[in-house]
Amino acid sequence: GGLPVGAVGGSKKIMERLAPTGDVYQAGTLSGNPVAMIAGLTTLQLLKAKKKSFASLDKKTDQLCRAMHEMFFKKGIPVCINRVFSMFTVFFQEGPVVDLQTALKSDTNMFARFFRGMLKNGIWLAPSQYEAGFLSFAHTEKDLQKTLQACAKTLRNL
Repeated sequence: GGLPVGAVGGSKKIMERLAPTGDVYQAGTLSGNPVAMIAGLTTLQLLKAKKKSFASLDKKTDQLCRAMHEMFFKKGIPVCINRVFSMFTVFFQEGPVVDLQTALKSDTNMFARFFRGMLKNGIWLAPSQYEAGFLSFAHTEKDLQKTLQACAKTLRNL
């Protein structure tokens, strides 16, 4: 839905301690914001009604990441693309990235050059090596092809 959501949860024993009925005051800028909560609920209801498949979103992300990885491989650029469902991160290094120590071995200068190249070619990625990219149901096959074309063009200039 594009709106921030804040929520608190816990066991009944813990939740009973929270104000207004309990002795522990808890507040958050976004906690229980009615506009954000109804937007989130409505989004979930629409996804369910339209039978949007998270499996198809996962598949789309997998295809994008595999295609990008193949492009890097063909250019001889060591890269590891970590992915969880529709989230992904490109690490410029050989071998798997499994924790902070392995992530810190990445070539952040290469990532910065890649980021600027993709931006120049019309694709907005997260500007930090340590942030994730996301696909959503709104991304079309045309968007994925545009991303891959931008990646190919960017790699020609790396």
